[in-house]
Amino acid sequence: MDILRRNTDYALRLAVNLAGRYGDGSVSTRALSDEEDVSYQLACKLMQKLHKEGLVESDMGPKGGFRLARRPEDVPILDVIAAIQGPLRLNRCLLGDGACERQDGCPIRARIGRLQEQMDEYLGAVTLAELARNRPTQRKILQRRGRNK
Repeated sequence: MDILRRNTDYALRLAVNLAGRYGDGSVSTRALSDEEDVSYQLACKLMQKLHKEGLVESDMGPKGGFRLARRPEDVPILDVIAAIQGPLRLNRCLLGDGACERQDGCPIRARIGRLQEQMDEYLGAVTLAELARNRPTQRKILQRRGRNK
C-alpha cells in the first residue's frame, strides 16, 4: 500500500515544475502535463484542486495558465499532499476523537503517534523550492525521453 497516492505524486510533480518557473509567469496545463507525463485531463483536475486550496493562482486568456500563489520557499510539500488526498495519516486512530474506540491508553497509538509527528514535521519542512533546486533541468528530462536532440 502506498502512503502517497498516485495523484498526489503527480500533483507534487506539477507543483515542483511551477516552483522551478516561479516568477516567470503562468504555465499552461497542457505544457505542465506534457513535461511531467501526466494526462491532460488529470492535470486539469489536479490543478483545480491546488487552485481551490489556494496553492496556485490561475490566469485566463491565450497566455493563461497556472502559477504558484506563494513563493516556493513558503510551500511545504505537506500542503500539496493535504490538498490532493487530505491529511496523511499512518493509521485511522490518528484521525481524531472517536476514530477508534480503543484509543484511550493504547500503546500502539502512542508509538505510531510519535512517528506521525516526525513525518508531519519532516514533510512540513521540505518545500517546493528545495525539490525544484534538486530537479534536473527540463532539457535533461526531454533528452532522457528522446524528445530533444
